[in-house]
Amino acid sequence: MTKPAFPRFSSWRLAAPLLMLAAAGAGAAAAEATPQAEVRGTWLTTTANSALRTPADTEATMARLRAIGMNTVYVESWKNGYAQFPSDVLERTVGVRQRPALMAQDPSDSPAARQAPPRDLLQEALISAHRNGLVYIAWFEYGFMAAYKDTINDLRRKKPEWLSRDKDGGEVAPNGFVWLNPLHPEAQRFLLDLVLEAVEKYDLDGVQLDDHVVWPYVTMGYDEYTQQAYAADHGGQRPPADHLDKEWVRWRAEKVNEFGKRFVQELRARRPGLLVSLSPATHPWARDHYMLDWPAWARWSKGWDEFVPQVYRVGYEAYEKTWHEQVAAMRDEGGGRLRDMLAGIRIVGEGPDSSWDQLRRSIELARSTGSGGHVLWYSRGVLDLYEAQLTDFYKQSGPAVSPRFGAGWRQHSVALRHAGKPVGGLQRWPVPRLPAGAYRAIGHDGVTWRYLDAPVVAGRILSAPVVYKRVEVLLDRRKELLQTQQLSK
Repeated sequence: MTKPAFPRFSSWRLAAPLLMLAAAGAGAAAAEATPQAEVRGTWLTTTANSALRTPADTEATMARLRAIGMNTVYVESWKNGYAQFPSDVLERTVGVRQRPALMAQDPSDSPAARQAPPRDLLQEALISAHRNGLVYIAWFEYGFMAAYKDTINDLRRKKPEWLSRDKDGGEVAPNGFVWLNPLHPEAQRFLLDLVLEAVEKYDLDGVQLDDHVVWPYVTMGYDEYTQQAYAADHGGQRPPADHLDKEWVRWRAEKVNEFGKRFVQELRARRPGLLVSLSPATHPWARDHYMLDWPAWARWSKGWDEFVPQVYRVGYEAYEKTWHEQVAAMRDEGGGRLRDMLAGIRIVGEGPDSSWDQLRRSIELARSTGSGGHVLWYSRGVLDLYEAQLTDFYKQSGPAVSPRFGAGWRQHSVALRHAGKPVGGLQRWPVPRLPAGAYRAIGHDGVTWRYLDAPVVAGRILSAPVVYKRVEVLLDRRKELLQTQQLSK
C-alpha cells in the first residue's frame, strides 16, 4: 500500500537503541533477568476509544499496559485548540484556560462529552503512568493545527491573523484542518510557551511533536504575513502562484528547519535531560508534501533525541518496503542514528486492522535493523485486539527498559498507611524509610489521583485533607532533568 494522501490526525511516538545488556555466554536465567534497552510504547488519545474516557479508565489503562510489558506511553496534551491541562498560556492568548463548556475538544465528541467539565488529563494520566513505572511523553499532537475544519474555537476566532492560507485565501488545508502559520512569530511563541508551561508544571519525561509542526501542506503559505516575509527575502517579489516552484518550496522548508532548531534549543535550555521526540510522516513523503526533511534534522548537534516515523501500512509487504526506506534514509542522510529511530507501527485506523502475524513481524523487522524500539498506533489495538498476544510476545523477548532513562527511572508508587483519627480535617500519614531520591505525594479523592502540596520526608508525618482516602508517594525526577541524560549503555 502506498502512503495515504494525508497521515492520520491522532498519533505520535518515541525512539531509542535496542541494546542487549546480557553478556555473551551468560546463562539463560541471567539473560532473562537482564533487561534489554528497547522502547515498547503506544499512543493514547481521546479519539474513538475509551482508554482515557474517565479517571478510572485512565488508571486501569496504565496498569494494563504495564502488565502487558510496555514501558512508555505517549499521551495527547494539546488538541483542537485546547490544552489537556489548565493553561495560563492559553488563557493569556484567547481568554480561557481549557475547553469551555459545550465546546468540543475532539472533533468527534458526543453531546455528553461536550457538556462535561474539562479535566486535567495531563496530571491524571501522568500520575497513573508513573504509579505503574511507565515513562510518560506528553504528546502535543496538534502542533500548529488550530482546529478541525468544522470547529470554530477560541484560537481560530480570536487569532485570524495567525492562520495559514492557500492562494485562494482558504483557511482549511487539504487534510481538513485549519492551521496556525508556522512562520508567524506570535504563533511560534504560543506553541513554544504552551509546551514549556507543561514542562515547568509537570514531572514529564519527554515531549513529542509530529508533522503538524511544519507547513500545513505544500499548497499553503499564501497568508499576508508569509507573503511579506518572502518578499523581504526576494527583493520585493511575492511568492509565485505555482506552489511547487523550487525556490518557494526551498524557502518554506528552511523556515521549518529554523523553527525545529529553535524548538529543541529552548527545551534543552529549560530541561536538558528531557526527551525530545519527533513523529513524522515517512520520508520522502513528509519532505515532498510538508517540506519536512526530518532525516536532516537527525544530523543537528544537540538536536532531537528520537524519531518515530509513522510507517502505517495495511499489509506487511508494504510496511517492510517502507521501513527499509526509512532505515536507508536515516543511515545515509541522518548520520546513521538507527538506534534513535523507532518504528511507528499501525494496528488500527482507516482500513482493516492489522493481523497479529503482521504486527509481530513488523516489530521483529524493526529489531533486526537496529531500531531502538517501536510505538504502536494506538492503545485501542493494544488493549482491545492483542493484549494477550503482546503479553506473551514480550515475555518471550524478556524485560525491556527505556534506552534513555534505564532501569529504575520510573518505579511503582509506595502506598502509605494512615495513623489514628483525623484531626482538624487532616489525616496523618507516616512516611516510611525510602530509597534515596526526591519524592512527591499523591492522593486519591474517590475520583482521580492528584498531586498534594504536603512535603515528603522519610520518617516524618505527612498530613493530607480527609477527602483523600488513599495516599502514596512517587519519585520526582524534575531536578534530575535539569541535567543531560545519557543513553543507557
